[in-house]
Amino acid sequence: MFLNKQVIVALCISWLPMWALAQNSGSVLGQDQSRRVIPVAVPFLTIAPDSRSGAMGDVGAAISPDANAIHWNPAKLAFIEQASGFSLSYNPWLIRLVNDMWLSYLSGYKRLSKLETVGGSIRYMNLGSMQFTDLLGNPLQEFNPREIAIDITYARKLSSNLSIAPAFRFIHSNLAGNISNAGTNINAQPGNTVAVDLGVYYQKAANFGAIPGSIAFGGNISNVGLKLTYNDPESRDFIPTNLRLGTALTGEFDEYNKLTFAFDLNKLMVPSPVLQNGRLTIPNRSLVSGIFGSFSDAPLSEELQEIMLAVGMEYWYNDIFALRGGYFHEADSKGGRKFATVGAGLKFNVLNINFAYLIPMRQNMPLADTLRFSLLFNFNGKSTPANNETDISE
Repeated sequence: MFLNKQVIVALCISWLPMWALAQNSGSVLGQDQSRRVIPVAVPFLTIAPDSRSGAMGDVGAAISPDANAIHWNPAKLAFIEQASGFSLSYNPWLIRLVNDMWLSYLSGYKRLSKLETVGGSIRYMNLGSMQFTDLLGNPLQEFNPREIAIDITYARKLSSNLSIAPAFRFIHSNLAGNISNAGTNINAQPGNTVAVDLGVYYQKAANFGAIPGSIAFGGNISNVGLKLTYNDPESRDFIPTNLRLGTALTGEFDEYNKLTFAFDLNKLMVPSPVLQNGRLTIPNRSLVSGIFGSFSDAPLSEELQEIMLAVGMEYWYNDIFALRGGYFHEADSKGGRKFATVGAGLKFNVLNINFAYLIPMRQNMPLADTLRFSLLFNFNGKSTPANNETDISE
């Protein structure tokens, strides 16, 4: 589970000394060598924030652009057809376990010209109310851990089919406020860091036999940023630097029926666990070494297990009603998230209403019954076409 590390830290301040001690030689994972999960700080950055991609198995690298493209692949914004728009999403989180955790996501964009689009987003994770105790279990105080990420991006076309975009992100993670444990010298503090994304997107008209449509490819390296610490500058955790590659095929059967199939691959660009003194730990490497070494620091079989697969489908009728479905797969040794997703969407003039529902593939999965809701607004119609007829010389 992605949230394990942060929830543990926030649950009890008395665990901070052990956590800091572990950081001196890398994060300690434990003695179960069959569970080689890669722990990262601020894992909320990896949660699908919107219900469109959330209903399609968490695909998003190459599907058609909307305001939520900032999370999946900011380069897609260069091909968005509307003049401006924004999206608001709300995701109750781990509802099988608690009733006060949720993720909200606000994103928007503005087209500057036929070639340029700017965008921004705010992501807020509320981890609910938690009771902190000392080493003896005596209550210290209640606190509401929370995290936030603020993004800005600039997308530009390089040709009538190709675009790129960087995105810049500020991350704030406040898991325990400024609470301290009187029995130790460890003081908890909010963690802050910055990161960048780099996305690329390619789309082109295509024919699938007698069916006209399009094909698209996308790639995004996200969360390339400084390590994060909550208490000791010498003890820092990797944030979830991620490589996402995807493709999408869209067929327009007639003026009423359109179908898209999409496929994404994801891999964390973070060091794999290694066995030291009989325990699995995360090596204490530099950012650059961790990113480039993440493709070869484990046996090939384990490297392949670190690749997460996502497939999705979207059907539109008359550009008014959409049905969506998908599947997400992660190896058991790397977290074991396996789930199907379903969802639907309705379009009313400038407003799109979307929802998604997660169906676990195993019993007692904490993500079971996850719901996502999104409102998407697009304004001014198709002001400056972002299709293959754009004159790149303008």
